[in-house]
Amino acid sequence: MPAADNASVFPDGFLWGAATAGHQTEGNNTLTGHWAMEHVEKSPFTEPSGDACDSYHRYAEDIALLAEAGLNTYRFSVEWARVEPEPGLFSTAELDHYLRMVQACRDAGVTPMVTLNHFTVPAWLSRTGAWDDEAAPELFARYCGRVATHFGSAVTWYCTLNEPNLGAMMTMGGLVPMSALEDVGAVARLDPSAQAAFAHRVGGDPDVARLGDPTQIASTAAIERVKESHRRARAAIKQANPAAKVGWTLALVDFQAFDGGEELTGQVREAGGSQFLRVSAEDDFVGVQTYTRQVMGPEGPVLVPEDAIVFQTGWEAYPEALGNSVRWAAEVAGVPVVVTENGMATADDEARIAYTRTALEGLRDAIEDGVDVRGYVHWTLLDNFEWHSGYAMTFGLISVDRDTFERTTKPSLGWLGEIARGNGRAL
Repeated sequence: MPAADNASVFPDGFLWGAATAGHQTEGNNTLTGHWAMEHVEKSPFTEPSGDACDSYHRYAEDIALLAEAGLNTYRFSVEWARVEPEPGLFSTAELDHYLRMVQACRDAGVTPMVTLNHFTVPAWLSRTGAWDDEAAPELFARYCGRVATHFGSAVTWYCTLNEPNLGAMMTMGGLVPMSALEDVGAVARLDPSAQAAFAHRVGGDPDVARLGDPTQIASTAAIERVKESHRRARAAIKQANPAAKVGWTLALVDFQAFDGGEELTGQVREAGGSQFLRVSAEDDFVGVQTYTRQVMGPEGPVLVPEDAIVFQTGWEAYPEALGNSVRWAAEVAGVPVVVTENGMATADDEARIAYTRTALEGLRDAIEDGVDVRGYVHWTLLDNFEWHSGYAMTFGLISVDRDTFERTTKPSLGWLGEIARGNGRAL
Protein backbone atom coordinates (compact mmCIF):
# COMPACT_ATOMS: atom_id res chain seq x y z
CA MET A 1 0.00 0.00 0.00
CA PRO A 2 1.24 3.56 -0.63
CA ALA A 3 2.76 5.40 2.29
CA ALA A 4 0.29 7.62 4.15
CA ASP A 5 0.28 11.42 4.09
CA ASN A 6 2.50 11.58 1.03
CA ALA A 7 5.44 10.30 3.08
CA SER A 8 8.08 8.18 1.39
CA VAL A 9 9.04 4.76 2.69
CA PHE A 10 12.28 4.97 0.73
CA PRO A 11 15.03 5.80 3.21
CA ASP A 12 16.84 9.11 3.31
CA GLY A 13 19.90 9.00 1.06
CA PHE A 14 18.31 6.40 -1.21
CA LEU A 15 20.30 5.90 -4.40
CA TRP A 16 18.19 6.59 -7.50
CA GLY A 17 20.18 5.99 -10.63
CA ALA A 18 20.87 4.35 -13.94
CA ALA A 19 23.63 2.01 -15.07
CA THR A 20 25.86 1.43 -18.05
CA ALA A 21 28.82 -0.85 -18.79
CA GLY A 22 32.06 0.14 -20.46
CA HIS A 23 32.16 -2.31 -23.34
CA GLN A 24 28.51 -1.65 -24.14
CA THR A 25 28.85 2.13 -24.33
CA GLU A 26 32.46 3.35 -24.56
CA GLY A 27 33.37 2.08 -28.02
CA ASN A 28 36.56 0.60 -29.45
CA ASN A 29 37.40 -1.49 -26.42
CA THR A 30 39.95 -3.28 -28.57
CA LEU A 31 42.10 -4.99 -25.95
CA THR A 32 39.43 -7.36 -24.61
CA GLY A 33 38.59 -10.94 -25.39
CA HIS A 34 35.12 -9.81 -26.39
CA TRP A 35 36.48 -7.49 -29.09
CA ALA A 36 38.53 -10.40 -30.45
CA MET A 37 35.51 -12.71 -30.55
CA GLU A 38 33.35 -10.06 -32.21
CA HIS A 39 35.74 -9.96 -35.16
CA VAL A 40 36.16 -13.61 -36.11
CA GLU A 41 34.28 -15.45 -38.83
CA LYS A 42 31.17 -17.25 -37.55
CA SER A 43 31.27 -15.08 -34.44
CA PRO A 44 28.38 -15.65 -32.01
CA PHE A 45 27.86 -11.86 -31.99
CA THR A 46 25.35 -10.58 -34.52
CA GLU A 47 27.50 -7.47 -35.01
CA PRO A 48 30.61 -5.95 -33.42
CA SER A 49 30.43 -3.30 -30.71
CA GLY A 50 32.45 -0.80 -32.78
CA ASP A 51 32.05 2.78 -31.62
CA ALA A 52 29.19 1.74 -29.30
CA CYS A 53 27.76 5.01 -27.89
CA ASP A 54 31.13 6.79 -27.93
CA SER A 55 30.72 7.31 -24.20
CA TYR A 56 34.46 7.13 -23.74
CA HIS A 57 34.44 10.67 -25.07
CA ARG A 58 30.85 11.69 -24.26
CA TYR A 59 30.56 10.54 -20.64
CA ALA A 60 30.16 14.11 -19.35
CA GLU A 61 27.03 14.57 -21.48
CA ASP A 62 25.62 11.26 -20.25
CA ILE A 63 26.21 12.18 -16.61
CA ALA A 64 24.71 15.64 -17.15
CA LEU A 65 21.53 14.20 -18.70
CA LEU A 66 21.16 11.77 -15.80
CA ALA A 67 21.64 14.52 -13.21
CA GLU A 68 19.38 17.03 -14.97
CA ALA A 69 16.58 14.46 -14.96
CA GLY A 70 16.78 14.16 -11.17
CA LEU A 71 18.74 10.94 -10.68
CA ASN A 72 21.51 10.95 -8.10
CA THR A 73 23.57 7.83 -8.88
CA TYR A 74 25.50 6.60 -11.91
CA ARG A 75 26.73 3.04 -12.05
CA PHE A 76 29.44 2.57 -14.68
CA SER A 77 32.28 0.14 -15.20
CA VAL A 78 36.03 0.52 -15.39
CA GLU A 79 37.43 -1.53 -18.26
CA TRP A 80 40.19 -3.80 -16.96
CA ALA A 81 41.75 -4.11 -20.43
CA ARG A 82 42.21 -0.36 -20.71
CA VAL A 83 43.72 -0.02 -17.23
CA GLU A 84 45.99 -3.08 -17.53
CA PRO A 85 46.58 -3.65 -21.26
CA GLU A 86 49.32 -6.19 -20.52
CA PRO A 87 49.77 -8.15 -17.29
CA GLY A 88 51.40 -5.94 -14.70
CA LEU A 89 51.45 -2.87 -16.98
CA PHE A 90 49.04 -0.28 -15.59
CA SER A 91 48.08 2.82 -17.53
CA THR A 92 48.08 5.99 -15.45
CA ALA A 93 46.44 7.81 -18.35
CA GLU A 94 43.48 5.41 -18.36
CA LEU A 95 43.19 5.47 -14.57
CA ASP A 96 43.06 9.26 -14.83
CA HIS A 97 40.36 8.97 -17.49
CA TYR A 98 38.13 6.99 -15.15
CA LEU A 99 38.96 9.32 -12.27
CA ARG A 100 37.71 12.19 -14.45
CA MET A 101 34.45 10.26 -14.86
CA VAL A 102 34.23 9.96 -11.09
CA GLN A 103 34.87 13.69 -10.71
CA ALA A 104 32.26 14.53 -13.36
CA CYS A 105 29.73 12.59 -11.27
CA ARG A 106 30.70 14.40 -8.10
CA ASP A 107 30.62 17.79 -9.81
CA ALA A 108 27.06 17.03 -10.97
CA GLY A 109 25.94 15.96 -7.48
CA VAL A 110 25.83 12.32 -8.57
CA THR A 111 27.13 9.37 -6.55
CA PRO A 112 29.52 7.24 -8.64
CA MET A 113 29.02 3.48 -8.31
CA VAL A 114 31.92 1.67 -9.94
CA THR A 115 31.76 -1.85 -11.37
CA LEU A 116 35.23 -3.32 -11.71
CA ASN A 117 34.34 -6.17 -14.05
CA HIS A 118 31.27 -6.10 -16.28
CA PHE A 119 31.76 -9.31 -18.32
CA THR A 120 34.89 -8.37 -20.28
CA VAL A 121 38.47 -9.33 -19.41
CA PRO A 122 41.76 -8.34 -21.06
CA ALA A 123 42.78 -10.38 -24.09
CA TRP A 124 45.89 -11.49 -22.19
CA LEU A 125 43.69 -13.12 -19.55
CA SER A 126 41.47 -14.68 -22.22
CA ARG A 127 44.69 -16.16 -23.61
CA THR A 128 45.31 -18.10 -20.38
CA GLY A 129 41.73 -19.19 -19.74
CA ALA A 130 40.06 -16.15 -18.16
CA TRP A 131 38.28 -17.35 -15.00
CA ASP A 132 39.64 -20.87 -15.59
CA ASP A 133 43.13 -19.50 -14.97
CA GLU A 134 44.20 -20.41 -11.42
CA ALA A 135 45.92 -17.04 -11.15
CA ALA A 136 42.70 -15.11 -11.87
CA PRO A 137 41.83 -14.27 -8.23
CA GLU A 138 45.26 -12.78 -7.56
CA LEU A 139 45.30 -10.90 -10.87
CA PHE A 140 41.82 -9.50 -10.41
CA ALA A 141 42.54 -8.38 -6.86
CA ARG A 142 45.72 -6.64 -7.99
CA TYR A 143 43.79 -4.70 -10.61
CA CYS A 144 40.95 -3.80 -8.21
CA GLY A 145 43.41 -2.59 -5.61
CA ARG A 146 45.16 -0.40 -8.15
CA VAL A 147 41.88 1.22 -9.23
CA ALA A 148 40.70 1.79 -5.66
CA THR A 149 44.06 3.29 -4.71
CA HIS A 150 43.89 5.69 -7.66
CA PHE A 151 40.34 6.72 -6.80
CA GLY A 152 41.10 7.20 -3.10
CA SER A 153 38.16 8.58 -1.16
CA ALA A 154 36.37 9.80 -4.31
CA VAL A 155 34.43 6.52 -4.68
CA THR A 156 32.52 4.74 -1.93
CA TRP A 157 30.37 2.21 -3.79
CA TYR A 158 32.10 -0.67 -5.60
CA CYS A 159 30.67 -3.71 -7.40
CA THR A 160 33.45 -6.24 -8.00
CA LEU A 161 31.93 -8.68 -10.51
CA ASN A 162 28.77 -8.42 -12.58
CA GLU A 163 26.49 -11.47 -12.62
CA PRO A 164 29.17 -14.13 -11.94
CA ASN A 165 26.38 -16.65 -11.22
CA LEU A 166 25.05 -16.98 -14.78
CA GLY A 167 27.06 -20.08 -15.65
CA ALA A 168 26.11 -21.80 -12.40
CA MET A 169 22.45 -21.05 -12.96
CA MET A 170 22.71 -22.65 -16.37
CA THR A 171 24.77 -25.77 -15.73
CA MET A 172 24.25 -26.68 -12.09
CA GLY A 173 20.59 -25.77 -12.30
CA GLY A 174 20.19 -27.82 -15.43
CA LEU A 175 18.56 -25.14 -17.55
CA VAL A 176 19.18 -21.90 -19.38
CA PRO A 177 18.06 -18.96 -17.23
CA MET A 178 15.76 -16.47 -18.87
CA SER A 179 18.04 -13.60 -17.88
CA ALA A 180 20.83 -14.99 -20.04
CA LEU A 181 19.00 -16.97 -22.69
CA GLU A 182 20.41 -15.10 -25.66
CA ASP A 183 24.00 -14.99 -24.49
CA VAL A 184 24.12 -18.53 -23.14
CA GLY A 185 22.68 -19.91 -26.34
CA ALA A 186 25.19 -18.02 -28.44
CA VAL A 187 28.12 -19.35 -26.43
CA ALA A 188 26.74 -22.90 -26.45
CA ARG A 189 26.44 -22.80 -30.24
CA LEU A 190 29.94 -21.43 -30.78
CA ASP A 191 31.40 -22.78 -34.00
CA PRO A 192 34.74 -24.62 -33.42
CA SER A 193 36.35 -22.59 -36.19
CA ALA A 194 35.31 -19.39 -34.41
CA GLN A 195 36.90 -20.64 -31.19
CA ALA A 196 40.09 -21.46 -33.06
CA ALA A 197 40.17 -18.04 -34.72
CA PHE A 198 39.47 -16.36 -31.38
CA ALA A 199 42.33 -18.24 -29.72
CA HIS A 200 44.63 -17.19 -32.55
CA ARG A 201 43.64 -13.53 -32.14
CA VAL A 202 44.38 -13.54 -28.41
CA GLY A 203 47.54 -15.63 -28.89
CA GLY A 204 46.37 -18.74 -27.08
CA ASP A 205 45.56 -22.42 -27.48
CA PRO A 206 41.98 -23.16 -28.62
CA ASP A 207 41.63 -25.62 -25.74
CA VAL A 208 42.70 -23.00 -23.19
CA ALA A 209 41.57 -19.57 -24.42
CA ARG A 210 38.25 -18.37 -22.99
CA LEU A 211 36.07 -15.38 -23.68
CA GLY A 212 35.74 -14.44 -20.01
CA ASP A 213 31.97 -14.21 -20.20
CA PRO A 214 30.28 -15.23 -16.91
CA THR A 215 28.19 -17.83 -18.72
CA GLN A 216 31.43 -19.79 -19.01
CA ILE A 217 31.94 -19.84 -15.24
CA ALA A 218 30.33 -23.24 -15.08
CA SER A 219 32.58 -25.86 -13.48
CA THR A 220 32.76 -26.23 -9.72
CA ALA A 221 36.40 -25.13 -9.82
CA ALA A 222 35.63 -22.00 -11.85
CA ILE A 223 32.71 -21.10 -9.58
CA GLU A 224 34.87 -21.38 -6.49
CA ARG A 225 37.61 -19.42 -8.25
CA VAL A 226 35.29 -16.52 -9.04
CA LYS A 227 34.07 -16.49 -5.44
CA GLU A 228 37.68 -16.26 -4.31
CA SER A 229 38.28 -13.52 -6.87
CA HIS A 230 35.50 -11.51 -5.29
CA ARG A 231 36.77 -12.04 -1.75
CA ARG A 232 40.31 -11.01 -2.65
CA ALA A 233 39.08 -8.02 -4.61
CA ARG A 234 37.00 -6.87 -1.66
CA ALA A 235 40.04 -7.10 0.61
CA ALA A 236 42.18 -5.15 -1.85
CA ILE A 237 39.57 -2.39 -2.17
CA LYS A 238 39.14 -2.16 1.60
CA GLN A 239 42.88 -1.93 2.07
CA ALA A 240 42.97 1.03 -0.32
CA ASN A 241 39.80 2.64 1.06
CA PRO A 242 38.53 1.30 4.40
CA ALA A 243 35.35 3.37 4.02
CA ALA A 244 34.38 1.68 0.74
CA LYS A 245 31.12 -0.25 0.48
CA VAL A 246 31.83 -3.40 -1.52
CA GLY A 247 29.56 -6.05 -3.00
CA TRP A 248 28.96 -7.95 -6.22
CA THR A 249 25.89 -8.03 -8.45
CA LEU A 250 23.88 -11.19 -9.04
CA ALA A 251 21.39 -12.10 -11.75
CA LEU A 252 18.36 -13.29 -9.78
CA VAL A 253 15.58 -14.75 -11.86
CA ASP A 254 12.33 -15.02 -9.89
CA PHE A 255 11.96 -18.81 -10.04
CA GLN A 256 8.40 -19.94 -9.31
CA ALA A 257 7.23 -23.52 -8.89
CA PHE A 258 4.22 -24.83 -10.82
CA ASP A 259 2.42 -28.19 -10.41
CA GLY A 260 5.14 -30.37 -8.95
CA GLY A 261 8.10 -28.17 -9.84
CA GLU A 262 8.98 -27.36 -6.23
CA GLU A 263 12.00 -29.66 -5.97
CA LEU A 264 13.57 -28.51 -9.22
CA THR A 265 12.86 -24.88 -8.38
CA GLY A 266 14.65 -25.29 -5.07
CA GLN A 267 17.65 -26.89 -6.77
CA VAL A 268 17.94 -24.10 -9.32
CA ARG A 269 17.55 -21.36 -6.73
CA GLU A 270 20.31 -22.94 -4.65
CA ALA A 271 22.72 -23.57 -7.53
CA GLY A 272 22.15 -20.34 -9.39
CA GLY A 273 21.52 -17.90 -6.57
CA SER A 274 21.66 -18.87 -2.93
CA GLN A 275 25.21 -20.23 -2.96
CA PHE A 276 26.37 -16.84 -4.24
CA LEU A 277 24.12 -14.88 -1.89
CA ARG A 278 25.78 -16.62 1.05
CA VAL A 279 29.11 -15.21 -0.15
CA SER A 280 27.47 -11.78 -0.02
CA ALA A 281 26.92 -12.23 3.71
CA GLU A 282 30.52 -11.07 4.10
CA ASP A 283 29.90 -7.88 2.06
CA ASP A 284 28.53 -4.41 2.70
CA PHE A 285 25.65 -4.97 0.29
CA VAL A 286 24.46 -7.29 -2.46
CA GLY A 287 23.49 -6.04 -5.92
CA VAL A 288 20.25 -7.54 -7.23
CA GLN A 289 19.63 -7.66 -10.99
CA THR A 290 16.16 -8.89 -11.88
CA TYR A 291 14.06 -8.60 -15.02
CA THR A 292 11.62 -11.49 -15.12
CA ARG A 293 10.42 -14.74 -13.65
CA GLN A 294 10.85 -18.34 -14.75
CA VAL A 295 8.05 -20.76 -13.92
CA MET A 296 9.32 -24.28 -13.27
CA GLY A 297 7.38 -27.51 -13.69
CA PRO A 298 8.64 -30.97 -12.70
CA GLU A 299 10.38 -31.39 -16.08
CA GLY A 300 11.88 -27.92 -16.33
CA PRO A 301 10.94 -24.43 -17.49
CA VAL A 302 7.33 -23.70 -18.45
CA LEU A 303 6.98 -21.67 -21.64
CA VAL A 304 5.92 -18.04 -21.47
CA PRO A 305 2.15 -17.79 -22.13
CA GLU A 306 1.33 -16.75 -25.68
CA ASP A 307 -0.74 -13.79 -24.47
CA ALA A 308 1.94 -12.44 -22.14
CA ILE A 309 3.55 -9.05 -22.65
CA VAL A 310 7.19 -9.72 -23.52
CA PHE A 311 10.50 -7.88 -23.84
CA GLN A 312 12.22 -7.58 -27.20
CA THR A 313 14.34 -10.44 -25.85
CA GLY A 314 11.29 -12.68 -25.55
CA TRP A 315 11.37 -12.63 -21.74
CA GLU A 316 8.04 -12.27 -19.96
CA ALA A 317 7.39 -8.74 -18.70
CA TYR A 318 6.84 -9.63 -15.05
CA PRO A 319 7.80 -6.58 -12.96
CA GLU A 320 6.67 -8.24 -9.73
CA ALA A 321 9.86 -10.29 -9.99
CA LEU A 322 11.89 -7.44 -8.51
CA GLY A 323 10.19 -7.40 -5.12
CA ASN A 324 10.40 -11.18 -4.91
CA SER A 325 14.11 -11.25 -5.74
CA VAL A 326 14.94 -8.48 -3.29
CA ARG A 327 13.24 -10.42 -0.50
CA TRP A 328 15.12 -13.59 -1.47
CA ALA A 329 18.46 -11.80 -1.51
CA ALA A 330 17.89 -10.11 1.83
CA GLU A 331 16.79 -13.34 3.49
CA VAL A 332 19.79 -15.39 2.35
CA ALA A 333 22.56 -12.78 2.38
CA GLY A 334 21.42 -10.87 5.43
CA VAL A 335 22.99 -7.61 4.19
CA PRO A 336 21.54 -4.44 2.65
CA VAL A 337 20.31 -4.72 -0.94
CA VAL A 338 20.95 -2.36 -3.83
CA VAL A 339 18.97 -2.97 -7.02
CA THR A 340 21.82 -2.56 -9.50
CA GLU A 341 19.80 -3.47 -12.62
CA ASN A 342 16.12 -3.59 -13.53
CA GLY A 343 14.36 -2.44 -16.67
CA MET A 344 12.66 -3.48 -19.90
CA ALA A 345 13.86 -3.95 -23.47
CA THR A 346 11.10 -2.38 -25.53
CA ALA A 347 10.47 0.18 -28.25
CA ASP A 348 7.34 1.26 -26.36
CA ASP A 349 8.43 3.78 -23.74
CA GLU A 350 5.00 3.83 -22.11
CA ALA A 351 5.38 0.10 -21.55
CA ARG A 352 8.78 0.76 -19.98
CA ILE A 353 7.24 3.27 -17.59
CA ALA A 354 4.40 0.92 -16.68
CA TYR A 355 6.82 -1.96 -16.07
CA THR A 356 9.13 0.18 -13.93
CA ARG A 357 6.27 1.65 -11.92
CA THR A 358 5.03 -1.80 -10.94
CA ALA A 359 8.56 -2.97 -10.16
CA LEU A 360 9.12 0.06 -7.90
CA GLU A 361 5.80 -0.52 -6.17
CA GLY A 362 6.97 -4.04 -5.33
CA LEU A 363 10.27 -2.64 -4.09
CA ARG A 364 8.41 -0.12 -1.94
CA ASP A 365 6.30 -2.90 -0.46
CA ALA A 366 9.42 -4.88 0.43
CA ILE A 367 10.89 -1.84 2.19
CA GLU A 368 7.64 -1.35 4.09
CA ASP A 369 7.95 -4.96 5.23
CA GLY A 370 11.40 -4.25 6.66
CA VAL A 371 13.78 -5.22 3.85
CA ASP A 372 16.88 -3.00 3.95
CA VAL A 373 17.12 -1.59 0.42
CA ARG A 374 19.59 1.23 -0.22
CA GLY A 375 19.06 2.01 -3.89
CA TYR A 376 17.43 1.42 -7.27
CA VAL A 377 19.64 1.68 -10.36
CA HIS A 378 17.84 1.25 -13.68
CA TRP A 379 19.22 -0.69 -16.63
CA THR A 380 20.11 1.17 -18.68
CA LEU A 381 20.84 4.84 -19.20
CA LEU A 382 21.54 4.48 -22.95
CA ASP A 383 20.34 2.25 -25.75
CA ASN A 384 23.57 0.34 -26.24
CA PHE A 385 25.41 -2.78 -27.40
CA GLU A 386 23.52 -5.68 -25.85
CA TRP A 387 26.17 -8.34 -26.33
CA HIS A 388 25.17 -11.12 -28.73
CA SER A 389 22.01 -9.23 -29.71
CA GLY A 390 24.02 -6.25 -30.94
CA TYR A 391 22.05 -3.02 -31.06
CA ALA A 392 18.61 -4.56 -31.54
CA MET A 393 17.53 -4.41 -27.89
CA THR A 394 16.57 -1.02 -26.48
CA PHE A 395 16.65 -0.97 -22.68
CA GLY A 396 17.68 2.70 -22.50
CA LEU A 397 16.16 5.78 -20.94
CA ILE A 398 18.01 7.68 -23.66
CA SER A 399 18.21 6.78 -27.35
CA VAL A 400 21.48 7.16 -29.25
CA ASP A 401 21.73 7.87 -32.97
CA ARG A 402 23.93 5.15 -34.45
CA ASP A 403 25.59 7.58 -36.90
CA THR A 404 25.90 10.86 -35.02
CA PHE A 405 25.75 9.60 -31.39
CA GLU A 406 23.18 12.29 -30.64
CA ARG A 407 21.40 11.58 -27.37
CA THR A 408 17.61 11.93 -27.19
CA THR A 409 15.97 11.55 -23.80
CA LYS A 410 12.85 9.41 -23.59
CA PRO A 411 9.85 10.28 -21.41
CA SER A 412 10.86 7.40 -19.12
CA LEU A 413 13.98 9.28 -18.04
CA GLY A 414 11.98 12.30 -16.95
CA TRP A 415 9.41 10.08 -15.26
CA LEU A 416 12.03 8.16 -13.26
CA GLY A 417 13.80 11.42 -12.42
CA GLU A 418 10.59 12.83 -11.00
CA ILE A 419 10.16 9.72 -8.86
CA ALA A 420 13.72 10.20 -7.65
CA ARG A 421 13.32 13.90 -6.85
CA GLY A 422 10.48 13.04 -4.48
CA ASN A 423 12.25 9.95 -3.11
CA GLY A 424 9.39 7.75 -4.31
CA ARG A 425 6.49 9.88 -3.10
CA ALA A 426 5.08 10.13 -6.63
CA LEU A 427 4.55 6.37 -6.94
